[in-house]
Amino acid sequence: MKIFFIFFISLFFLQSTAQNTKTMKETLLPYHFPTKYLQLKEGEIAYVKEGKGKKVLIFVHGLSSNSDAWYRNIEELKKDFTCIAIDLPGYGRSFKNADEFTATYFADILNEFAEKLKLKKFTLVGHSMGGQASIKFASKYPEKLDKLILIAPAGIEEFTEFEGNAMNMVMNPKTIMATSDEQIDRNYQMNFFKMLKEAEQMIQDRKNIKKSADFEQHAIAIQKSVKGMLDDKVIDDLTKIKTPTLFLFSKNDMLIPNKYLHPLLTIDELSKTAKESINGSKLVMIDDAGHFLQFEKPTEVNAAIKEFMSCK
Repeated sequence: MKIFFIFFISLFFLQSTAQNTKTMKETLLPYHFPTKYLQLKEGEIAYVKEGKGKKVLIFVHGLSSNSDAWYRNIEELKKDFTCIAIDLPGYGRSFKNADEFTATYFADILNEFAEKLKLKKFTLVGHSMGGQASIKFASKYPEKLDKLILIAPAGIEEFTEFEGNAMNMVMNPKTIMATSDEQIDRNYQMNFFKMLKEAEQMIQDRKNIKKSADFEQHAIAIQKSVKGMLDDKVIDDLTKIKTPTLFLFSKNDMLIPNKYLHPLLTIDELSKTAKESINGSKLVMIDDAGHFLQFEKPTEVNAAIKEFMSCK
C-alpha cells in the first residue's frame, strides 16, 4: 500500500513547501503567449487567446497544470482556429478559492467564461482532469458545442469506494506541500514516454510555486480536485453525449489506467470503453507518448485535431 501512496502522489506531479509573499501569479514564469484576464462572479480568470479563425477551440488543462501546457498545440493550431486556453480556478494565474473543484463546477465555470467572451459555439479540448470537466460540459451544455476533443481524459476509469477513500486519504495539503524538488522531477518523468527539454519550464514552475504565498490554497485546490474527480462521476454522462467526439490516447501512458490499482486493465481496453460509450466517436492512438501526449507529440496530436475539425 505504501508503494501505491507514493505512486498516487507522483501521478499528479505535486510540489513542496517554503513560502514567501509573492502570489503564484508572480512566481510563475511568463507564458509563451500574452496572458489575458476576465472577471467572473467568483474571481479573476487568466487565459490566453491566439488566432482569428472562425472556429473556436477552448483548451482545458489537467490537474496541477495551466493554460501554458497547450502552447505547443496553439503554435500550430492558431493558424486555422481561434485558440483559447484557460487557467481553471485553483491553477495558474486564476483565482484560487472555491468551495468545490468538481467536473460540474468546472463545467459551469467554462460556461460562464464562454458567455463572458460572447462565444456562441466552440469546441472543447480537454486533457486528463480537463477532459472529465469537458465531458460534464458536453452533457450539461450540449447546445454550446460544435465538437468535443478528449485527450487521455479522466473519468473513464472507475474506482471502488475503497480505492477512492485510499486516494483521498493521501491527498492532503501537507503531503502535497512536502514534496521535494527531486520528487517533482520524478513525477514529471512519469508523464512522458521520453522526457523533453521543452518541459523544463513547467517543471521549474512547479518548483517555483512552493515559494508563493497562495501555495497552500493551490494545494487545497489539488486535494479538492482529486476528490471532485472521484465523487463527481461522468461515466453515465458519456452515453448521453451526441456531440461529435474525438478521443486521443497514448499507448505508453503510465498514469491511466492506474497501474497499481488496476494492473490488469490495459489502455486498449480503456480506450475501447471510451469510444463505445459515445456513439459515432472517433479514436486515435498515439505511439511513443506518455500521459502528456499533446505536449510530447504535438505534431501528431495537432494533425488529428485538424483532421477531426475538418470533418462535417
